[in-house]
Amino acid sequence: MRSVARGRTSPFTPERTPRRTPGHAFLTFPCHARRRPGAPVRASVRRLHFSARLIVFDLAVFGSLFLTLFVIMDPPGITPIFLALTAGRPARTQRRMALQAVCVAGGVITVFGLLGHQILDYLHVSVPALMIAGGLLLLLIALDLLTGKTDEPKQTKDVNVALVPLGMPLLAGPGAIVSVILAVQKADSVTTQVSVWTAILAIHVVLWLVMRYSLLIIRVIKDGGVVLVTRLAGMMLSAIAVQQIINGVLQVVQGV
Repeated sequence: MRSVARGRTSPFTPERTPRRTPGHAFLTFPCHARRRPGAPVRASVRRLHFSARLIVFDLAVFGSLFLTLFVIMDPPGITPIFLALTAGRPARTQRRMALQAVCVAGGVITVFGLLGHQILDYLHVSVPALMIAGGLLLLLIALDLLTGKTDEPKQTKDVNVALVPLGMPLLAGPGAIVSVILAVQKADSVTTQVSVWTAILAIHVVLWLVMRYSLLIIRVIKDGGVVLVTRLAGMMLSAIAVQQIINGVLQVVQGV
């Protein structure tokens, strides 16, 4: 009488039961060597979770700096100024100038974000002095827009306003520069550094989109509307310039 089936071990012979080792189970049951269909997906998900733990995005730092730069650089408010300064040029040139202005502003802010304190200390320039100087420069530009002097000289059509005043000090003004310097100084970890520079990149993308598609307004308002927008832009720019001068003077007085 057979008590043990073929290929099985009798429960009455424990000495013949093989020891379970990690390699023995693999050899005894070859089906375990097969890779399950969901294994690669789960492995990739685990790798993503691991990489996400390495760099965590600080949404609070990003939102704070992005909103600060949005208020200071004012993408909606830059639209009439951009239209006024680029009026009379071909649409292709205006689109190129919008990109150039954003690149100039991004380059200036990046340099001051990395070397801001060193540059100001080397030149012996304080932050309030930088704000007052930027305000005076903006005031001169605003007076030209209000009086219409920018339309009289013929050579102004060949001047690249994407560098000055669009790139700096309108976009990369003293307020934006100081905000970036302080944000970079406070960022003491990789997480906050990534959040700060992502916010800087995001606001420049927003600025480019606003100026790029503001060219559609020209087709609606025509030449008369451009003149009106130019006067309004001069008035708003003069108010911004005076406010910057006041802020700089107040900081000097409070520092004394």
